[in-house]
Amino acid sequence: MTNTNNPAVTKLSTSSALPKVFIGLPQWQHSHWPKTWFANYPKSDNQLVHYANECNTVEGNTTFYSLPHSDAVARWEQSVGSDFSFTFKFNQQITHVHQLLHCEDEVNEQLQILAPLKHKLGVMLLQLPASFGPEKLERLAAFLHHLPRHITVAVEVRHLAFFGKGDEEKKLNQLLIEHNANRIIMDTRALFTGPVSRLDTGANTRASNSALLSEVRHKKPRVPVNVIATANNPVVRFVGNDTDEDNIACLTPWVNKIHQWRLEGKSPYFFCHRPDNKDAPWLAQQFIDLYNQKHGDTAIPNLAIKQQPSQNALF
Repeated sequence: MTNTNNPAVTKLSTSSALPKVFIGLPQWQHSHWPKTWFANYPKSDNQLVHYANECNTVEGNTTFYSLPHSDAVARWEQSVGSDFSFTFKFNQQITHVHQLLHCEDEVNEQLQILAPLKHKLGVMLLQLPASFGPEKLERLAAFLHHLPRHITVAVEVRHLAFFGKGDEEKKLNQLLIEHNANRIIMDTRALFTGPVSRLDTGANTRASNSALLSEVRHKKPRVPVNVIATANNPVVRFVGNDTDEDNIACLTPWVNKIHQWRLEGKSPYFFCHRPDNKDAPWLAQQFIDLYNQKHGDTAIPNLAIKQQPSQNALF
């Protein structure tokens, strides 16, 4: 989604024959972006307005930790266009504390708070802890069964049994298919590629980057990338590192997979993370460049940074 009145944004021709692909980041504001990514936009205290002119979805992590006030939800709804798609995580009380048991009140409360977003609430993300294993699949089935039919849900699992391509994973995938629930695919291969320290930076920068990369590697799951679409909105959470070559190598296989899903009538979500997410827009543009080079007749709109100096020059 682009702002055609902004000279910084290149509007590419897109095909109406294929479903939309949603490209987003894990946040819609950062202290660096007004000076870099949003530099050619009018100054504003509401970065969501600018973000929504660039990306058409966002991975809303904040609701995992706490629920927003109703006035904040109203501002969010008014800040984006009709084709913007919010994705928010179910609160940790639901997924990690109760682990889907006896949490009907919490689920109803969260969905009621987000209801003013109406059709702009695209997907609810259900991120389950690594302790949620195959023996708890009946809980997941009951949870998905009782969700309102209009809610689109995507499920992320981290228990290794669900990645073994055995009966446990087959049961999970079949359950998701039966309930029209999407399976979230977490791709951290680029994040874990290469050493923690890079030699092409100064000593202070290298130490800072190494500490951040080590921290992010510790927090993010390192699970196999088993690619499957169990419903019509497959979700990919891609975590890159700070080396373009590593990111490109791991992004490239997603180009044809995203296009294949679109040809199948699916509308995928592709979220781009970096160790420091101030750099995430550049990762998103890397993917857009790779996709448009291969599938120019169904191109994805560029971000504004396409007409700006390189990332290294800006940071």
